[in-house]
Amino acid sequence: MRPVYLDNNATTRTDPAVVAAMLPFFCDQFGNASSSHAFGNDVAGALRHARRSLQALLGAAFDHEIVFTSGGTEADNTAILSALDNRDGRNEIVTSAVEHPAILTPLDYLEHARGIKVHRIGVDARGGLDIEAFRRALGPRTAMASVMSANNETGTLFPVAELAEMAHRAGALFHTDAVQAVGKVPLDLKATQIDMLSLSGHKLHGPKGIGAIYLRKGTPFNPLMRGGPQERRRRGGTENVPGIVGLGKAAELALSLMQGEQGRVSALRDHLERGILDLGQCMVLGDTENRLPNTSNIAFEHLEGEAILHHLGKAGIAASLGSACASGSMEPSHVLRAMNVRPSALRGAIRFSLSRDNTIDDVARVLSLMPDIVAKLRALSPSARTQAPMTASLSPASELT
Repeated sequence: MRPVYLDNNATTRTDPAVVAAMLPFFCDQFGNASSSHAFGNDVAGALRHARRSLQALLGAAFDHEIVFTSGGTEADNTAILSALDNRDGRNEIVTSAVEHPAILTPLDYLEHARGIKVHRIGVDARGGLDIEAFRRALGPRTAMASVMSANNETGTLFPVAELAEMAHRAGALFHTDAVQAVGKVPLDLKATQIDMLSLSGHKLHGPKGIGAIYLRKGTPFNPLMRGGPQERRRRGGTENVPGIVGLGKAAELALSLMQGEQGRVSALRDHLERGILDLGQCMVLGDTENRLPNTSNIAFEHLEGEAILHHLGKAGIAASLGSACASGSMEPSHVLRAMNVRPSALRGAIRFSLSRDNTIDDVARVLSLMPDIVAKLRALSPSARTQAPMTASLSPASELT
């Protein structure tokens, strides 16, 4: 049997059409886009095409609002540091308690190294942001608010257009880490007040090592990478041409396939969830009415997620505990702790994240194996054996529509 890959929030398979688009730019069209001769001009044209493809996917007003980076982490760090450098008298940042480490880690560093004040806004049991707490945290010293578009562990979507308006009323910039949302849900940035947005190619069937930051026209900006004139002097360094071309092709594919794939992938996810919930003593985490179409985080009462993953892995099925960037940590997920997931389920959460590559056969294979895996682990768990039978409704977040 072929392996089943259900860890697409960690990374996606690079689409063969993306690889085909990239290949000529390794050997045949190898020029430097900054060179004035024909070799450079051909490559510069390919970069313009990729920029416009990404502009279309994001719904940006201008193609020059797209600045290519090495990935989402660089884009996030660029946004944070630029906002602090450009907002005189403002040294506070408002964010959520469930952000990706690419946001939380640099903010932790800046808090201790530069004395900035960080407001980390909590979430409810479904992972939804405390909007009133966010509003109260904004003030005359806020340089920027940064809230993710979609959570990487639960798939919960955040009302970033509304949050951007609130930030602007306080005179602050607004940034969103949209790494998980781009290519999965429609975006129309020109209809919002979002100033900056981060994305990464390998989350939407593009190559690794390439991403971008969206900079709304007129947004004050200081580059993180200084050097040559590339990217209108907003990101120095010779462009990663094959990566940029691949990201552009991935953006084109995502835009053309998104509408049809949203419904198909969400149907697969829901089928997977219903089958697993029938096992009992488990719940779906996150906002099941307002989340990414591909993401399901299921917590098993009194079981260890690591053990479930071990048995799935032996059967050739890939899933995860949550963020790949936090793997190896013995601490429970900061996202699930912020949601106040009950202790008996906190370590038993498994994230299944699908993509357009997945099929009903993939889901059927997982569902054929899960009953035996869960039964075996429950038989070995003293706490599971002593608990009375329970339904899937451990919290409001478990209710499926």
